[in-house]
Amino acid sequence: MGVRFFGRKATRFGVPFILLVVGGSFGLREFAQLRYDFRTRRTISKEDAEKVGIKMKDAKEVTLESEYEKIAQIDTSNWENVRGPRPWEEGNKLYEEAVERVKKMEAGK
Repeated sequence: MGVRFFGRKATRFGVPFILLVVGGSFGLREFAQLRYDFRTRRTISKEDAEKVGIKMKDAKEVTLESEYEKIAQIDTSNWENVRGPRPWEEGNKLYEEAVERVKKMEAGK
């Protein structure tokens, strides 16, 4: 009886398919939950950003028109592709500043 039961096409292909559909729905639920977990992030205030070392401008200073005017003044026909420094290379000022900020934050805790 067991050979005939497991030998049927419905059993051989149907049971794994149903397990895949049911298991996939549980897996998909976990990935969909990530979307809602990270949606509840709050915005950072100017004071909190300055504590970390980020300089924020007022919202009135930065507008779409002002940024467009800055970009319009740039000469885009003559440019040179310059490779940026990598974090592990010597003399990378931005990386060194970031490490110092992290050290200050850890010392302040």
